[in-house]
Amino acid sequence: MTQVLPIIETGEAVLRSTARELTPAEILSPEIQELIASMFATMRAAPGVGLAAPQIGSSLQLAVIEDRHEYIEKATPGQIAERLRTPVPPHVIINPRLTLEPGDVEFFEGCLSLPGFTAIVPRALSVSVECLNERAEPVKIQARGWYARILQHEIDHLRGALYIDRMRSRSFMGRENYERIWKDMPIAQVKRLLSE
Repeated sequence: MTQVLPIIETGEAVLRSTARELTPAEILSPEIQELIASMFATMRAAPGVGLAAPQIGSSLQLAVIEDRHEYIEKATPGQIAERLRTPVPPHVIINPRLTLEPGDVEFFEGCLSLPGFTAIVPRALSVSVECLNERAEPVKIQARGWYARILQHEIDHLRGALYIDRMRSRSFMGRENYERIWKDMPIAQVKRLLSE
């Protein structure tokens, strides 16, 4: 039965552990198929653009991703262009292998397991991911911009890492201050002001 699951927050050991891989038989099992459906429901209810199994207490190399048009339209055209953000259809990544392409970019990032906070996080601009989908089929994903950031964030969760491990520590702030002061400022200006 599909349900919205509780999202665990930082401090829980499962968020700092390397998740285990799933076998094709496990992926196709009713239990994992139900877990995937519940993870999509949980991610959408939060709302978020990605959710990894460790965030709901399951130490499995499994994540769901979806960046909806209605999330993107809340940003300004400049922010959308700067982040190379386009809608991403719902999909599942299992046992992912991540390859980072040369070239980094920095933007604010948040996490459902660290509610109420955000920070600037450097990430690769482009990535490729080899993984299995929800039918245990091999898939290769090429991603750029915001989609590449989402993939890196979720795969970090499967390795026991959080964005706070990669963040520019001087940029760490509460979500309310981000919304009130920094949200509409170009990232280069934010970095300059926070580095002084």
